[in-house]
Amino acid sequence: MARLVFHYIAAFFVLTLYGGQVCPYVESLTLIQWGSTTLVLFIATFSINYAVYKKLCGATDTPSSDIVFKTTFTLFMLSGFAVGIYNAIVHGFPLASGFKLIVGWFLIGFFMSLDITLYNRQKIIKYMATTGKNVELTASYISLTKKYLVFSIFTSLAVLGVIFLVIIKDLDWIFSSNPNAMSATLSILKEFAFIFIVIISYSSLVAVSFTRNLKLYLHYQNSTLNEVVNGNLNATVPVSSIDEFGYMAKYTNEMIHSLKERTEALQLTQDVSILSLASLAETRDNETGAHIMRTQRYILALAEELKSYPDFSAELTDENIDLIFKSAPLHDIGKVGIPDNILLKPGKLTDDEFKVMKRHPNYGRKALHTAGKALGKNSFLKFAEEIAFTHHEKWNGSGYPRSLKGSEIPISGRMMAVADVYDALISKRVYKPAFTHEDAKNIIIEGRGNHFDPQIVDAFLKVEQKFINIADEYSDENYRTSKISV
Repeated sequence: MARLVFHYIAAFFVLTLYGGQVCPYVESLTLIQWGSTTLVLFIATFSINYAVYKKLCGATDTPSSDIVFKTTFTLFMLSGFAVGIYNAIVHGFPLASGFKLIVGWFLIGFFMSLDITLYNRQKIIKYMATTGKNVELTASYISLTKKYLVFSIFTSLAVLGVIFLVIIKDLDWIFSSNPNAMSATLSILKEFAFIFIVIISYSSLVAVSFTRNLKLYLHYQNSTLNEVVNGNLNATVPVSSIDEFGYMAKYTNEMIHSLKERTEALQLTQDVSILSLASLAETRDNETGAHIMRTQRYILALAEELKSYPDFSAELTDENIDLIFKSAPLHDIGKVGIPDNILLKPGKLTDDEFKVMKRHPNYGRKALHTAGKALGKNSFLKFAEEIAFTHHEKWNGSGYPRSLKGSEIPISGRMMAVADVYDALISKRVYKPAFTHEDAKNIIIEGRGNHFDPQIVDAFLKVEQKFINIADEYSDENYRTSKISV
């Protein structure tokens, strides 16, 4: 564990120098005497600390942060007590000397343990995010504000305590040695500079570790919410800490889950409503309900093929394809406004009757437009209105109701034109026999560039086997005998 090694090495150098700054007894020792004692204790403490940490890690490599802090801090403090006891026994130093050293050990041990704990917390956050696991939240926990308050108070008291010890040591030195004023001043300033550099360095390290973790918490929170905004209701925030951030993640996940359930219920209601309305239109016609499902799946097959075409890729995103698929059954909703004597006429329509029949795209558009005004901006209704209004337009401008030409016709309407004509050709009606797939295909090819968008005809030819399979699976006979599902 590189971070643990770094802290023990840094603590060794800092505390080796610190001993001479606050304790005249330690200052009386040679650097080798004092340094070797500290080094042996640090090696022993590190070995125990490392072994305990690896045992705590287990399979996940993410032990509890509280355990990491308590273990690291306790072991480090024990080494401080060991130094004081060793000096008292071997060198005959008074207990006051040991107390001064323990204060330094306590200060460095606290900062070191806190930074290692925060580093371990970072690993836990990433581990939870990667595996999808969550920590178990408890009702009682130490709030972040209390943790910050304790840290601030401790840091302030520790700084004051160390400064006080340095002052006591320097006063003792001045009164006993009567040094030159200039050299005494420089020596004291060096000691205080050393103390401040150490405390500021450790405080800054802890602050950086904390802000790094805070950034991670906010990153996962914001990235999850961004995914939800973009339609991914399966996204979750990792619950990786027993504090306010943990509960924030928990409540966010509960909110997303609730939103997902309501969205699915609304989607189901929408789908059922679409099929109900579409079936209503079809039951008034000579066509069957299976026509709805066939044309819906024809248009999906075309869209999936066309989305790789440069002229269609911007419009045919996965989201839009799904909306087109779901709105396709409403393409003939306007037929509910056509009188039965025309709509159900078994023979060919007269010119006047055909004029009336040609009104159904307008009726469909009006109904869906009215719904759109009531419900507000809605992509689903946008595509439903496009398809209902333009699926009888022709590429050369000879279609109805507005004689739109070429790219003036929405892509959804152009695709439905092919799907609707194909299904009408292969379906048996009282006024005509069913055409074979080859006959229907040839008619569509003949309409390339006249009736139909040339690129959509090309796409149709590439997916014609899918059309054949759809026509077979969703045949009128299967529909009547309930062999197919909506």
